[in-house]
Amino acid sequence: MNTMKRSFWITLSALAATALAYSSNMKSNNTTAAAPADGAACKVDGEKSACGLPSHVVIDMSKTKVQHTDAEWKALLTPIQYRVARQQGTERPFDNEYWNNHEDGVYFSVCSDTPLFDSRDKFESGTGWPSFTKPIEPAFVGETRDSTYGMERVEVHSNVDGAHLGHVFDDGPRSKGGLRYCINSASLRFMPRKQYEAWVAKNGQAGSMAAK
Repeated sequence: MNTMKRSFWITLSALAATALAYSSNMKSNNTTAAAPADGAACKVDGEKSACGLPSHVVIDMSKTKVQHTDAEWKALLTPIQYRVARQQGTERPFDNEYWNNHEDGVYFSVCSDTPLFDSRDKFESGTGWPSFTKPIEPAFVGETRDSTYGMERVEVHSNVDGAHLGHVFDDGPRSKGGLRYCINSASLRFMPRKQYEAWVAKNGQAGSMAAK
């Protein structure tokens, strides 16, 4: 492993350790509920599907690495990005940027330079939202029990910047662990593979992960 890549992964590991500590603290205060196993949790019915319903869980933003005031977030994000990522809203199925994106690359949090999901773990779920079998680094993605709307779901968010991402269900491909991360496009920023590789090289050399 060359010096640049070693520096990058040392930095990534440090960020992961910070996120993992945050995640452990969150889980000690929130009991993660098991999602329905029959797939009914995400039956598509316009904006009324379980994946598409907004969340009202409380995320402790005080422990996030990347922080901005509400006014700053509004200036940094588009209206739909702000509504989904900062206000735990949702977007319409089959009417969002990445649900049908088949390009090779990596999906970052829209609120920071944090890689969250790889296109190689993306699959067609038929729900109309981007779906992944796993995050790039589990420590970057936190889970919180969501019992709103009379159902039990598991909300997922970025541990680094507190952005609401979507929900995770256990009706994903069994051959790849059985999980389905149902994620809002508005919470993501896509980076093509070659650009991502250049980003890795740059951030490895710099020894830091830049934030918005």
